[in-house]
Amino acid sequence: MIRRPIKQTTTLLLGLASVAVLLLAYTWLSHRQHQENPDDTTIPTWSQLADGVQKACSVDKREGQRWIVVDAKATASRFFLGLGAGVAGAIVLGMLMGCFTPIEAFCYPPLSLLAKVPPTAAMAVFFVLVGTELNMYVAMIAFGVLPTLALTVFLGVKEFPEELQYKAYTLGATSTEVIASIIFRQVLPRLLDGARLMIGPALVYLIAAEMLVGDVGFGYRIRLQSKLLNMGVVYPYLALLAAFGFGMDYALRWLQRKWCPWFEKAQG
Repeated sequence: MIRRPIKQTTTLLLGLASVAVLLLAYTWLSHRQHQENPDDTTIPTWSQLADGVQKACSVDKREGQRWIVVDAKATASRFFLGLGAGVAGAIVLGMLMGCFTPIEAFCYPPLSLLAKVPPTAAMAVFFVLVGTELNMYVAMIAFGVLPTLALTVFLGVKEFPEELQYKAYTLGATSTEVIASIIFRQVLPRLLDGARLMIGPALVYLIAAEMLVGDVGFGYRIRLQSKLLNMGVVYPYLALLAAFGFGMDYALRWLQRKWCPWFEKAQG
């Protein structure tokens, strides 16, 4: 039977099994590589990874700082500022486009076009317009997130049943009250889903920019250590990025369940 439900314990066990398979596969690849070359660092052993973690978490003698601390602060601040700006702009534009036809006619064509432009390809434009400091990272992430997310909000508004709108007007609600209290609440679950889908692309834009022009941050450290073949540092950094993205996704799903319990029930 398609989509037959399974027990929660079975779901948990299958998830743990998939992680165990990945870890065992990595262990086997590392062992095979070191059988051929004992000094290999491209696929570090678990002890080499532990040394890399210790190196990243210890105070560097030359810089006098812990790499993991300074890089996490820089990358997190850039990410949250850029994503926050993109989401805020998407909410405003998407709601206005969905609620007012003239704004839709004016904004839809450029947004549809900009949504197809990869921010990494336009990186040189950002360097010229806003330099290579914090504003560049924020602008790049916001540019990458805003068009697609604004169109997601816009389509959510367009799907709002007109019957509910007319009922609200009949009960005496103003246009502002209908937009803020009814339409936005209906669109919010789709907005959160769209933001979840934007976590990965936003991280790609940020890491690519940090690799190219950053002097601190995860992208900068990965580029620097990969040139030195210190993969024992690179792999833990990649694992942290994956864990961060997973945590963000989980947090947004939790907010969706908290703020929009009706949506999950409607999805079945």
